[in-house]
Amino acid sequence: MVYHSKATTTDKAYLKLNNKITEYITTEDKLQGALVGMEVKEATTGNTILEHMSHTRLRPASNMKIFTSIAALSVLGEDYTFSTDLLIDGSVKDGQLHSTLYLKGKGDPTLLTSDLKIFAKQIKEGGINVIKGDIVGDDTWYDDIRLSNDMIWSDEHFYYGSQVSALTVSPNADFDTGSIIVEVTSTEIDEKPAVKILPNTSYVDIENRAETSLAGSEDDLIIYREHGTNKIIIEGFMPVSLPPVREWIAVWEPTYYVLALFKEALQQEGVSWTGKLRRAAAPESAQLLYSHSSEPLSKIIIPFMKLSNNGLGEMLVKEMGKFMCNEGSWEYGLDVLLNQLKTCGVNTDTLIIRDGSGISHATLIPAHEIIEALCHIQNEPWFPVFLNSLPEAGNNERMVGGTLSERLEEYEVKAKTGTIYSVSTLSGYLIGRENKKLIFSLLLNNLLDEEDGPGILDHIIKIIAEHA
Repeated sequence: MVYHSKATTTDKAYLKLNNKITEYITTEDKLQGALVGMEVKEATTGNTILEHMSHTRLRPASNMKIFTSIAALSVLGEDYTFSTDLLIDGSVKDGQLHSTLYLKGKGDPTLLTSDLKIFAKQIKEGGINVIKGDIVGDDTWYDDIRLSNDMIWSDEHFYYGSQVSALTVSPNADFDTGSIIVEVTSTEIDEKPAVKILPNTSYVDIENRAETSLAGSEDDLIIYREHGTNKIIIEGFMPVSLPPVREWIAVWEPTYYVLALFKEALQQEGVSWTGKLRRAAAPESAQLLYSHSSEPLSKIIIPFMKLSNNGLGEMLVKEMGKFMCNEGSWEYGLDVLLNQLKTCGVNTDTLIIRDGSGISHATLIPAHEIIEALCHIQNEPWFPVFLNSLPEAGNNERMVGGTLSERLEEYEVKAKTGTIYSVSTLSGYLIGRENKKLIFSLLLNNLLDEEDGPGILDHIIKIIAEHA
């Protein structure tokens, strides 16, 4: 394949840059047979200084999150919050609640086990010792389609492919919705390693088939969940030399996961009940007992972008559908997202968008349209929030550097990374020579090994930074 890079600006100073990029992408063995889409603009003038296949639709991987965050900040606003409500439809007498107890989720992706414990404590402190009724999870804020259209079977049991529900919970403040942490620690040789889970719950069953071994690597230990169940299987070997190994596993049916944790929290507070756990819509007449509110979107967007949190992306899509159309679904949410992108200068006729996280292999976006969006939003009042959400190259603070914490330490780069099978991407903002502000989008597709992508992308950034 013959590559031709070009600059649309008349500035001859960029000719050397284009020649350097052309030389690199035509001689780099790992790019042979691959597709490279890229574009670079001056941030202040909008002049294009580098362009190569930038109008070709390519898989963006998690660069899709740029579009999702832009749309969410535009539609919902940086101060937008989510809530979870506790409701009853009966009365309390002599310490007994003669009512169904409803836990109504409104798409809060930040709900933690500690929040459910607070709900249980509030019930106890409110004088309720016995619940004479069912405990019901109301997840009707969103539809009941749990996985996006293109989720592949090998991803759906990991946290990054977790099921989406309006009532969900995360095991930690990274907000890995609908997942549980499995930790495996070595013991004696030829014995089963020790296993613990966070949160500690009976909602999942652990089947430990693994053994502790004298030698080996983390790759010798396999942790997965059986499809359609909450049986988590651990097999293989755990080397004695390794520190504890952690894996984040998505649960099957997040609504019931929340209910199980809530039930266990009530038990710890000494509150009993006579009913059962189930899913249903709370009646409009139900009375609000307590409510939990999330942090604003300006804070939630940090782990979404810095850590490339897929679950947050899909929930933001459904929330936009609910907010604008009263329909919390991918269908309506993606329509809202596309309509908002039009206002940001994006030609949506050139796109195929199937989800909000970029895990889909069917989503296709030209680098040029990512550039158009990144250029346009510089004048938005919420732009500082968006810019702050991008991973910052070389910064070791986790919620600052994020997925770029160990890359491009010598350059001023704020950009979104992206990786799926055979794809590696990077788009954002860069300070070039003489403090020139640049906007770039680099999309690599059809790589034989996507793990080669970051090194290739970083080399391209180096060329741009030193010659633009």
